[in-house]
Amino acid sequence: MKKIFALTSLLITVSSVFAQTGGEHTYSFLNLGYNARANALGNDFIAVQDEDVNLGVINPSLLNEGMHHQLGFNHGFLAGGINYGMVSYGQSLKEGLTMAGHLRYVSYGEMSRRDEFGVEQGTFSANDFTLGAGLSKVLNPKISIGANFNLIYSQLDTYSSFGVALDVGANYKIGDEDRTMLAVVVKNAGAQLKAYTSQNREPLRADAQIGISHKLAHAPFRFSLTAHDLNRWDLSYFDPSTAETIDAITGDTIVNTGANFLGKLSHHFTFQLEALFGEHVHVRAAFDVHRRYIMAVETRPGLAGFSFGAGLYFKRFSLDYGLNIYSQAGFSNMFTLTTNLDRWKK
Repeated sequence: MKKIFALTSLLITVSSVFAQTGGEHTYSFLNLGYNARANALGNDFIAVQDEDVNLGVINPSLLNEGMHHQLGFNHGFLAGGINYGMVSYGQSLKEGLTMAGHLRYVSYGEMSRRDEFGVEQGTFSANDFTLGAGLSKVLNPKISIGANFNLIYSQLDTYSSFGVALDVGANYKIGDEDRTMLAVVVKNAGAQLKAYTSQNREPLRADAQIGISHKLAHAPFRFSLTAHDLNRWDLSYFDPSTAETIDAITGDTIVNTGANFLGKLSHHFTFQLEALFGEHVHVRAAFDVHRRYIMAVETRPGLAGFSFGAGLYFKRFSLDYGLNIYSQAGFSNMFTLTTNLDRWKK
């Protein structure tokens, strides 16, 4: 446990070097949920180790021998006709050492090009890509570590950008039955090597996370809790126009200082639940507190911040679906097909 706590402190310290406030970072598409299972569980699902190769992209320490020759196809739909997804593949090199490769993509479709007077001058397109390779190492039966190296390319009409990012992670299995896992990850620590314009180089937004999951011994439920953006304390939004208001009854001036300690703390948590109905049907749900606060429409909050999904597992392949609700105006629908190539040989 001392090793895990020491590693956690180190990862958070490293990530703070890259920490930026909102609106000052580039390559935001890296934060999307690129597989249906994670999408149904709030995007950040880092503390469960099974044979799902797609989870190894989120936390590289989750890569393991059970992902040997596993192939994942993921495709999702965002508002405005935006398509995104990922292809991933796992390969066991030797005992305790596993690698995986992936390609993530976002296509924003065709958009109208207009001049400063609003006159249409044709169309243009925009796309983002990430090509990544990950490697994990089992240190002992309880502890695994891993890292992903990512090459990033972004194109907007005639403008393009190139960057690199590193994801590092570790996990620790608690207890003798391995039903509880603690994980720590730092994602997207990197740099923009080529900016869209020579005058405007932008930093990446690193994200330090800690997650824990626990599978009940005598019930088909796994509970998980993920704390994200630990390298930035205050994730709440403060509206300057509400800094001072007048009490309608007393006429006194009420000073609004923003979220209190508990409010700021709550923004870091995502609550996740998987219901494992046997080996073939899994149902999922999650609640992201931060997404609820920043995305919900005040007059019609709806289910903003919630996400849902399910998975069907067959002999040779599995199908997963994830719905992530950002607001009344925006949803993310993701579908995943995963198969192990070795199973088709039998």
